[in-house]
Amino acid sequence: MELPELLRRARRVVVCGIGNEVRGDDAFGVLVAERLKELVENPNVLVLNCGEVPESYTGKITKFEPDLVIFVDAVDFGGEHGEVILADPEGTLGEAVSTHSLPLKVLVGYLKTRLNAEFVLLGCQPAVLGLFQEPSEVVVERAEALAESMAGVLNETEG
Repeated sequence: MELPELLRRARRVVVCGIGNEVRGDDAFGVLVAERLKELVENPNVLVLNCGEVPESYTGKITKFEPDLVIFVDAVDFGGEHGEVILADPEGTLGEAVSTHSLPLKVLVGYLKTRLNAEFVLLGCQPAVLGLFQEPSEVVVERAEALAESMAGVLNETEG
């Protein structure tokens, strides 16, 4: 299923941006979340900048009672630099490059015991991951484009 279709079908959506802003392209999820916070004005959408600790947001996620949870993160899946994919966060697709301590599949497994929701991962192939490096121009552009396209759909499904 394509992302716009998933977003239109959902009644309540949580978007979790994951990443480390000082590790180059690992900032992808954080960049998307911060831009979405500026663009989305729908009370049925909760956007969280989870940084490196998405597990710290389980209370906010469950309290919101979403039927769709989207994790946005830099993921090394062997794709082209800046390529964005939609995947199962419990699948075996590459490894998140973020330095978050709890694997995403463990977090999703826990959330599934608390929520009747669908979970997806939007992953972007990183190239630049050094400490204190800026994200690459390609990844910044992908984050902006993704946030704008998601916001368009999320804002139209209000109410």
